[in-house]
Amino acid sequence: MDIWGQDGADVRLEWGAEGVAELGRGCAVLVIVDVLSFSTTVDLVLGRDVKVLPVRWRDQRGSDAAKAAGATLAGEGAWTLRPSSVTKIPAGTLLALPSPNGATLCAAAATTGARVLAGCLRNVTAVAAAAHRLAEGGPIGVIPAGERWGIDLLSDKGEFGPLRPAVEDQLGAGAIAAALAAHGRSLSAEAALAAAAFGVTDLSSALTHCASGRELAAAGHGNDVTLAAEHDVSRIAPALTGGVLAPA
Repeated sequence: MDIWGQDGADVRLEWGAEGVAELGRGCAVLVIVDVLSFSTTVDLVLGRDVKVLPVRWRDQRGSDAAKAAGATLAGEGAWTLRPSSVTKIPAGTLLALPSPNGATLCAAAATTGARVLAGCLRNVTAVAAAAHRLAEGGPIGVIPAGERWGIDLLSDKGEFGPLRPAVEDQLGAGAIAAALAAHGRSLSAEAALAAAAFGVTDLSSALTHCASGRELAAAGHGNDVTLAAEHDVSRIAPALTGGVLAPA
């Protein structure tokens, strides 16, 4: 029995890069949840007929490869990791999107052999349905990304601090776990706890008052929190195929 891999449950939940490594050994599908802000930005741009190339954080080779493929690198123009920056991005763009959590975890998840989806609060039903279908009866791992202590987005230093579990990602993961339970999937204790928290939480209030939401608001980006807190307004399930996120 694989205790740490939550063997025996259809839907399993574990945090961050360590969760990807552990659940990736046994799950047919991995759902990466980074509500503030990677997964939310991905949902918004895919809704505008844009594809996303996830780039590991501070990976110069990945950034160079993205440019060589004709991708627009977020952060070097009008488009950034922030959800509100991409609401008018032109259709047909291939957006290379670096992030220390969601994009980096998508790249790591792709190496496990599992199918990879990017989920957030906006696309819960669509992502759960796609995960259920793509898993073909196999187990599904839901990975709340969390944050990393000590990362300075404006610094060129490459240090990654320890994991900081994040309220917004627990709620996003819990929402997806609850939707998978509605497909008849059994939940591990970890997934069930996240689903229960989602079921009793005011999403707008939680995202506004959690540390990540307060950080964005303090920087003048409260609208990003508003966009991320919208529940089930999208019918897009971003799936990673050939290194690119596009609708499943």
